[in-house]
Amino acid sequence: MADKITLSDLNKTLTEMNVQSLEGLKIEGDVEIDLDVGAGGVGPLFAYYFGEQAAKIAMQLMEFAKAVGYPVQNLMQPVAVAQAISPAPKDIAAAAAAVPAFKVASALASAKFSVGVDKTWKHPIQEVTLGATKADGGSRGHVVKLGGEKAMPFFPDAAMPHAPKITMDVFDMPIGMAKAVKMHYEDVINSPGEWAKKAVRDFGADMVTVHLISTDPLLKDTSAQDAVKTVEEVLQAVDVPICIGGSGNPDKDPVVLSKAAEVAQGERVLIASANLNMDWEKIGKACVDNGHVCLAWTQLEINSQKELNRKLMKVAGVPRESIVMDPTTAALAYGLDFAYSNMERIRLGALKGDDELTFPMSSGTTNAWGVRESWMVRSPNKDDSDWGDRMLRGPIWEILTGYSLAMAGVDIFMMMHPTAVAYLHEITQSLMGRIEAKTPEANAWLKMGV
Repeated sequence: MADKITLSDLNKTLTEMNVQSLEGLKIEGDVEIDLDVGAGGVGPLFAYYFGEQAAKIAMQLMEFAKAVGYPVQNLMQPVAVAQAISPAPKDIAAAAAAVPAFKVASALASAKFSVGVDKTWKHPIQEVTLGATKADGGSRGHVVKLGGEKAMPFFPDAAMPHAPKITMDVFDMPIGMAKAVKMHYEDVINSPGEWAKKAVRDFGADMVTVHLISTDPLLKDTSAQDAVKTVEEVLQAVDVPICIGGSGNPDKDPVVLSKAAEVAQGERVLIASANLNMDWEKIGKACVDNGHVCLAWTQLEINSQKELNRKLMKVAGVPRESIVMDPTTAALAYGLDFAYSNMERIRLGALKGDDELTFPMSSGTTNAWGVRESWMVRSPNKDDSDWGDRMLRGPIWEILTGYSLAMAGVDIFMMMHPTAVAYLHEITQSLMGRIEAKTPEANAWLKMGV
């Protein structure tokens, strides 16, 4: 007896031979045609989607089966199905009513979708507390907790213990800002304390980040002793936990941040930041000596992040519960894709047991304003299409940047525009199944959308 061949194999062979039609052909041997409804052949779903055409195809297959000696009774059910619901019903319910066999497909369509947690995710993210209340020796009105996750963000089967938080930027001197941002801070831009109050009172910030950029030698070169007065001012102005950042100068920042850590002793602030291009050990030890949390910043490179985290723990002595990572936020197009991929890899690696990565993550979401599409009036390319209203483009980029990275596992976002803050808060809270009440002003921004 000749070898058996399935209809799909036959079709493949004919296609490879570029056979367009068959005339006077006699097929010898056994041909297997698996057309039973339960075996995934020409069944109800096939008939439902193709309607009358399905009936024609089924009839043609039946004639073909007769020609090759295949038991025709095995084809009768799919043929009857195709004829019974031809033409195709407009909805699943109609199909189920027309054909009893379709009830199985209907049940599958209405089944509840459930997301299971990856069984390799056995290692929780380290929980980190920012801020210290009077009971803890500080003066904050409340603390902020980050981390503690046991799965990727917003999994319904593995609830996040703490919602993502937002810290709003405050600077110790006026800076150049896009018009869409500056308009919200013009009345407080010369007073860091009032700026911080507005961020918390009017825009619902969970925290405030004080940037001591005036210390940059290329700007005002403010001394560390003078710069930390701004830290004291902000601590007096608001009672939320704060983050303290320098100017980014690798020579000046270790000195400035160490002094700031001393001034804020007991408040458990987030010191931003230590990185491999500066004296990270000095910054790390300042955090340890004064009870603060160290922000470990690297530039989009997972191995550098592991190296810095390891050094902060083993050399500087920073405890695990006092480290937050900032793997860098690159905004827009390829940059955002790169940032997302890096952060997602970090979080997945942590959940699978890489103990050099099991820390909460921070995002400098305001980097979204660094791309020209956020702030330029129009495209520099005269042949480009209209970019749209720049008063909306910037906030949209900041929202999309934050939302994208929230899905990668970011726990705290550094932001600027009040509308972006309000929307990101609403999005992340909605994904967690709840909406926390915010300030009336923040809700107003959401309604206005500007």
